[in-house]
Amino acid sequence: MGADEETARPEPERTDGPQQEQEQEQEQEQERQQAGPAGLDARDRAVLALEARSWRTAGAKERAVREELGLSSTRYYQLLNGLLDRPEALAHAPVLVNRLRRVRDARRAAR
Repeated sequence: MGADEETARPEPERTDGPQQEQEQEQEQEQERQQAGPAGLDARDRAVLALEARSWRTAGAKERAVREELGLSSTRYYQLLNGLLDRPEALAHAPVLVNRLRRVRDARRAAR
């Protein structure tokens, strides 16, 4: 069978039926499981996990943000700041979130 014969075959048509509805329900369940018990998505949990780590050298954290999360430093800190105000983040990592809130409040008060 040549390459022309493979491309000439039409794709089977998808029908809207019980099978497709079941697949959609499974996809939705997977998304809910990825959100985790605290209601945070995978990216939010990754931001909190990265923030919880300690860094030995200058620039290591920013490099990790770019490589692991694919975010700029500015966007990372925007997401992190938004997470600090969410009750889901507090439920997920209470010690970290409370510490970061105290640091943020102290910096605001110093201005």
